[in-house]
Amino acid sequence: MTDALHPIDPGALPAPVDVSDNTGALAQVRAVIDAGPYRDDWDSLRAYTPPRWYEDAKFGIFIHWGVYSVPAFNSEWYSREMYREGTREFEHHVATYGAHRDFGYKDFIPSFTMDRFDPDEWARLFRQAGAQFVVPVAEHHDGFAMYDTDRSRWSAARMGPERDVFGALSEATDRAWMVRGASSHRAEHWFFMNGGARFDSDVLDPRFQDFYGPAQREETAPNERYLEDWLLRAVEIIDRYRPQVLWFDWWIEQPAFKPYLAQLAAYYYNRAAQWGREVVINYKWDAFAEGTAVYDIERGTMGDIRPSVWQNDTSVSKTAWSWVRGHEYKSADDLIAELADVVSKNGVLLLNVGPKPDGTIPDEEQELLRSIGAWLNRNGEAIYGTRPWVIAAEGPTEVAVGSFVDGKPAEFTGADFRFTARKHVTGEYVYAIPLAEPADGVLRIRAFGKGAGLLTRPIKEVSLLGESGTVDWEQAAGELTVRTSGRAVVKLFLEPEKVSPRTDFLHQA
Repeated sequence: MTDALHPIDPGALPAPVDVSDNTGALAQVRAVIDAGPYRDDWDSLRAYTPPRWYEDAKFGIFIHWGVYSVPAFNSEWYSREMYREGTREFEHHVATYGAHRDFGYKDFIPSFTMDRFDPDEWARLFRQAGAQFVVPVAEHHDGFAMYDTDRSRWSAARMGPERDVFGALSEATDRAWMVRGASSHRAEHWFFMNGGARFDSDVLDPRFQDFYGPAQREETAPNERYLEDWLLRAVEIIDRYRPQVLWFDWWIEQPAFKPYLAQLAAYYYNRAAQWGREVVINYKWDAFAEGTAVYDIERGTMGDIRPSVWQNDTSVSKTAWSWVRGHEYKSADDLIAELADVVSKNGVLLLNVGPKPDGTIPDEEQELLRSIGAWLNRNGEAIYGTRPWVIAAEGPTEVAVGSFVDGKPAEFTGADFRFTARKHVTGEYVYAIPLAEPADGVLRIRAFGKGAGLLTRPIKEVSLLGESGTVDWEQAAGELTVRTSGRAVVKLFLEPEKVSPRTDFLHQA
């Protein structure tokens, strides 16, 4: 075993937490639901409307940071894969740390120090990136809570750094005038460590059952006790930290979760009404009924404009979400194109970074965030607060649609554009965002041509975001051409709609 890490001392662990009786806590949940205005049924929850602040925000930061950042091998699923015989993680673990019965996943916790974690420094970076909200992982599939919980001793507040890092970052987010959020991946913990129950490992040690358990077969639906615990952990995050974004991973789509999801949504929306805040639940696949929360696609996009706002959660890395050695990063241009594509289709981009176990964000990831921020400083008018135009896109480059399609980013050309728009009392602004620099310094936009039929009113003015002075442009039958020294966003100002004078007074008695 490596000299750098040492097994946890069972005698030094906090005492286990007794959560066997949930009667009182569940009664409190029921009281909030019964008080309204939302009931725990889908018809009532369809009255929900996504908040204006979220539709305008367009860009948030996701953070995968946990015990899995210590081994930093392959992915944030290390805690599962290290117990599955035959995997790269299993072989790496044995070769690096020894037998699983002697050094298991729990033994990484003492090295999860966060000794260089500065929440205000993180918040400053996220503001520099142009983010409007921040969603740290409150608990990942591994079952180690990053927040201060009364339902488990296995948390950053009681072990490792012995600090409520989630609360500290939430407060720093507030100070930086961003919106705080939280994600819960607790549902998957039902089965996540079950590989360790199939051979001699510490998963079978009864002293650690409250951490590794239930470790059930994934073919088995979670039982009522587990579902109640899942609900109450989510409620605890809501009440203790008041996040305005609550993100859930995929396994809540299991049928057993359905009644608990309705309870959770009604509770959250009712509590938000009491706070006087507008909130968002993000879900995948068909976990929630249409119109009751905000749909989320992992590492992907829509094929066209979606009538209601949606979200793409993705990462700066093409593979892992957490810090690992040997990341393959996307480029800043890739990420900016992804942001423009999502926003043009009525979406919001939630972009993930993965800090190191000492609490620092890798230099490469900081640079990517600052590059996005620099682009938004110049072109944010075409992103923030916009809405979809008549069409989302034009150009020759095909974009893969659906989930998990961002492993190989598209190679865009200077003929690929994404469009956004905003209404104004004096007229309408339409933006064409080029996804690459034109080879000859001329942007050619077919959608803005006289013959396209998409511009319903004459162009009053053409400008380039971030540039002053006269713009050389011409509108012909087939396209609008604009000369540019780089990859500038084109802004059209259209004449205001003609309003007929009021004549109703002629008919008044």
